[in-house]
Amino acid sequence: MIDSFLDYLSYEKKYSPNTICAYQNDLVSFKDFCETDFHLDDLLQVEYPIIRSWIVNLVNQKISNRSINRKITSLNSFYKFLQKTHQIEINPLAKHKSLKTVNKLQIPFTVKEIDEAISNIKENTDFKTTRNKLIIELLYSTGIRKAELININDSDVDFSNKTIKVLGKRNKERYVPLLDTVIMMIKQYLELKEDFTKGNVALLITEKGNKLSKSLVYTIINSYFSNVSTKVKKSPHILRHSFATHLLNEGANLNSVKELLGHSSLVSTQVYTHNSLEAIKKVYNQAHPRSFKK
Repeated sequence: MIDSFLDYLSYEKKYSPNTICAYQNDLVSFKDFCETDFHLDDLLQVEYPIIRSWIVNLVNQKISNRSINRKITSLNSFYKFLQKTHQIEINPLAKHKSLKTVNKLQIPFTVKEIDEAISNIKENTDFKTTRNKLIIELLYSTGIRKAELININDSDVDFSNKTIKVLGKRNKERYVPLLDTVIMMIKQYLELKEDFTKGNVALLITEKGNKLSKSLVYTIINSYFSNVSTKVKKSPHILRHSFATHLLNEGANLNSVKELLGHSSLVSTQVYTHNSLEAIKKVYNQAHPRSFKK
């Protein structure tokens, strides 16, 4: 039953392996709970009171409401699938309301912090340092996700059109423009990379010729930005936030930013307008005829 649902997510919904793994973990965990606490091994027989007990159990484990809501989303998708395939008539989560969460505003790096992090890297240096600088430049100049960065191949870079092909969520391809400075940096990096490639088609590799891991990319970003920023979070995702926020601050169209980020709807992109509030206030105070300009 669960396997059929996971196949559906993989082949029909085109979800990424990481997403499917998360769904699987959530469903197996729920199934184990039903068997242990209610001696119920048939998920078709589950009713909402059992799900509510599961939620209480998760809360007692000090799991955050945001994480619990994600687990519930997995379960809800599973039961919607069972409805769709006529295995159940009523979704036991049909009337469930998500737990309240506090939206944590991601604080982007300032332009100064990013400039300092990049300027601290020596020019015309070794393979490893050149690669690390390129990673920072690519993340900030394109706004791509960490996973998208790792999966870029050499052939995805189009030097003539100055674009890079990115494989986003649900295997959706998009083309992101590249700055001239980044194109020059990629060419410089590729010259150094020849001694380390070992047949790997991935654009960014380790000194052993292997594909980069997510943890390594995080470590690289955290390391360089720890020297220039006191922000709590110093991760690749914060560079993505910085990309979107800085574009909006400079007057970029929200829909254009949405396309660059690879969002499926404007709802996801609108979170960055909160980061741009000060810039919006500044424009408002300068432009409104009733404002007091000094």
